[in-house]
Amino acid sequence: MTWHTTAESALLAVRQKAMNDDFEVVFPRLDFPQGTEAAIDALDEVKRIEQKLSLFRFDSRINYVNSHAHENPIWLEKELFDLISLCIRLAEETDGAVDITSGTLWKAWGFAKRQGNIPSTGDLEKARELTGYHLLELDETEQTIRFKKQGIELNFGCIGKGFALDIAAEKLREHGVDRFLFQGGLSSVLTSGADWKIGIAHPFRPGQRLRELVLDNVAVSTSGSQKQSFRHGNRRYSHQIDPRSGQPAEGVFTATVLAPTAALAELLSTAFFILGAENAAEYCSQHSEVSAVLTIPSENPPDLPFGKLEPSGELCIVEL
Repeated sequence: MTWHTTAESALLAVRQKAMNDDFEVVFPRLDFPQGTEAAIDALDEVKRIEQKLSLFRFDSRINYVNSHAHENPIWLEKELFDLISLCIRLAEETDGAVDITSGTLWKAWGFAKRQGNIPSTGDLEKARELTGYHLLELDETEQTIRFKKQGIELNFGCIGKGFALDIAAEKLREHGVDRFLFQGGLSSVLTSGADWKIGIAHPFRPGQRLRELVLDNVAVSTSGSQKQSFRHGNRRYSHQIDPRSGQPAEGVFTATVLAPTAALAELLSTAFFILGAENAAEYCSQHSEVSAVLTIPSENPPDLPFGKLEPSGELCIVEL
């Protein structure tokens, strides 16, 4: 995604590397002289979230949970407990299409090491046995989590950037900055205030936009597989693994979601990529706060309406 604003105002961007990507805060510098300090505080908050959720830091909170939650219930601070609760709720709402326990499948297909490969039947079955949100036990009274099996791993790749944007944006608001665009890499954006224009990139033509959306206090996330996939024979295998089958998802090139929070947008963009157009349309029709744009192959398109996208429970299909 690319961005600009329709308002005539000088903008300042403050950027920092986190979660293996560039996070950037953009705001009107003349309106908010305190904006640079606020942006630095917000970006430091992103680093704090990364430290907590990263699987690549041996001392992260989530690595401790993954190592010990099969032994005894582990107490979670409210921030992490609420995050896991949200992930489980969305797993239930999407029939398991997005699942934070599916990291074992991602590893089985070689994507953890960026060396995609076809797993053996045995390896895939072992990974599937350790996948499923039903294997997690949350105790709201004690605020704990327990794993029903040893070897389960929580992986927040489907929500981490969006969650970090939501939490860190509160630092901007605490400083009185209420008009900003907060971007996590090229896939997740959170806006506050009006007239932010987002371009949805064509998945196969660099520099070309499919759509432009003018945003007002809304988050956007895009899931795709162009940068993480591999070919075997005549087939391309996506890094987006369907937790229900253990197989790479097919039938969607990209899924872009508009939602009230960046965490929700990121979870749903992954879910819609896996669910496909018809199920994504059904979800949007039942949740008026969510809208989506899906790009799909032109062969055998679903019988769904095409049209303008608004944040009002609509789905727009783009055939490529």
